[in-house]
Amino acid sequence: MDRNLAMELARVTEAAALASGRWVGKGDKMAADEAATNAMRRTLDSMDIDGTVVIGEGEMDEAPMLYIGEKVGTGSAAEVDIAVDPLEGTNICAKGMNGSIATIAMAPRGGFLHAPDMYMEKIAVGPSARGAIDINASPAENLKRVAEAKRCYIEDLTVVILDRPRHDKIVQEIRKAGARIHLIPDGDVAPAIAAAVEGSGVDLLMGIGGAPEGVLAAAALKCMGGDMQGRLVFMTMEERDRAKGMGIDDFEKVYTTEEMAKGDVFFAATGVTNGELLRGVRYFSGGAETHSIVMRSKSRTVRFITSQHFFDYKPVY
Repeated sequence: MDRNLAMELARVTEAAALASGRWVGKGDKMAADEAATNAMRRTLDSMDIDGTVVIGEGEMDEAPMLYIGEKVGTGSAAEVDIAVDPLEGTNICAKGMNGSIATIAMAPRGGFLHAPDMYMEKIAVGPSARGAIDINASPAENLKRVAEAKRCYIEDLTVVILDRPRHDKIVQEIRKAGARIHLIPDGDVAPAIAAAVEGSGVDLLMGIGGAPEGVLAAAALKCMGGDMQGRLVFMTMEERDRAKGMGIDDFEKVYTTEEMAKGDVFFAATGVTNGELLRGVRYFSGGAETHSIVMRSKSRTVRFITSQHFFDYKPVY
């Protein structure tokens, strides 16, 4: 695929962040998500791609746009699959808390796991601990392996986990092992990526979160040389039936990074609110500043981009 597509994806996430950034702290997560989705959809349609959304805002009857199966782009040039989360952390954005991002990934047709909108158990690390994790092992064993790989003490490690009752047991195990924990209210894509960024203060992501978000995180970690494992968590028979309809028949399968994101993968994200990975949108008179990360798996190039947008010269989102 054309390497310039990576920079085009940054325009897409910047548009979504600028649009949803207007809703930070206003208590309306639906309006924030709608603004991000509309802006992302408009910008995608300007790209010279023949794109199909495979991870999106929901099924066609649930989402007005960026739904699973929707075609995006001009219809010319490369046939690609698109995974999007126009506003990861809608509650975070609505409350003005840290960690909300706009994110997108792109792969050749058939490159992404078609993950149902359900839960996924995940563990993610950066390049220095690649090959050290095992989702079937205990949290304590994984911490031991990661500490050995990173040549540090378990007490030096920081694990990010969604603050949910379902994680009470692993939180206790991690504390007993001696590692530090950062509990987050929502949004586990950015922390998974942060685990692959030296100096971010994050060493691992553990726990159960959204399966679509797991695919997005896997795309980013593939670009950065990180490592991730995921396993779908079924809450109802209906979810199993939906998974079967998407071609999934092994309900206990552990998916690797490569199985969730294949081929030449591009990834981009822009901060909406401040976080460990990215700064949020900062508005000034007549414009705004955004902070984004853009990467490509083929070249392993990772760019952090600070952009200034002047609304007199471009559409105001």
